[in-house]
Amino acid sequence: MVRGAVAAAASGGLAAALDACAGEAAPPEPAAPVLRPDGGPATPARAPVRPGTPPAPAPLPPGLPPEIVHGPRDRLLVALTFHGQGDPALAGALLAEAERAGARVTVLAVGTWLDAYPRMAHRVLDGGHELGNHTQHHADVSAMGADAVHAEIAACADRLRRLTGSPGRWFRPSRARHATPLVLRQARRAGYAHCLSYDLDPLDHTDPGPEAVAHAVLSAVRGGSVVSLHLGHPGTVAALPAVLDGLHRRGLRAVTTTEMLTP
Repeated sequence: MVRGAVAAAASGGLAAALDACAGEAAPPEPAAPVLRPDGGPATPARAPVRPGTPPAPAPLPPGLPPEIVHGPRDRLLVALTFHGQGDPALAGALLAEAERAGARVTVLAVGTWLDAYPRMAHRVLDGGHELGNHTQHHADVSAMGADAVHAEIAACADRLRRLTGSPGRWFRPSRARHATPLVLRQARRAGYAHCLSYDLDPLDHTDPGPEAVAHAVLSAVRGGSVVSLHLGHPGTVAALPAVLDGLHRRGLRAVTTTEMLTP
């Protein structure tokens, strides 16, 4: 089943994404290249994209811990969360694949990625997905002092706010699975009541191959799982159809983190 789904992805959406990548030029300076929401050719853009405030997300239940590692185990919902950086054509292909399957995901965007590809912010939101903060430069925040950590979080929050009208609900530390007490404090100072960790990591960023990614997810996933995945990796795009099909066969549904946690 996994091999068949992966092969279909590799011959379809992934091939189209890689064709788009091959035709892209290096980002011009000083303007950054962006993609249209439909994944069309890159064009330069300087101004924020479609400013405005998105609808307020549903309120979270009281009593959630400062760091979210997983959701309720008694609900058949799963959060697929993606570290947001990398080739926007691959990101667009992955989001389109999720949408075809009726899945919704959470993207934690790196600020420099948003600077280079500002239209991706609304591409995520327009697909019904959730957008959050993964620091400005994706540096090792656990090794930083308080002011430097706050600057990393606040800078990415400013990008999100400028592009979408909202800083997003979730912050995930960069280069760390768990937030240190210092990072938790600085995230709260920057407006994030909760840091988003995860309980399932298939290590897709090491590019082990689509079948390995799908197997790692499906062999360990359960209700309430928060899965750590990455945009910008062809193997992750190719694995997604098998992952979503496997979740469906287990009676699990991929939703945004907010939906998974909201009664």
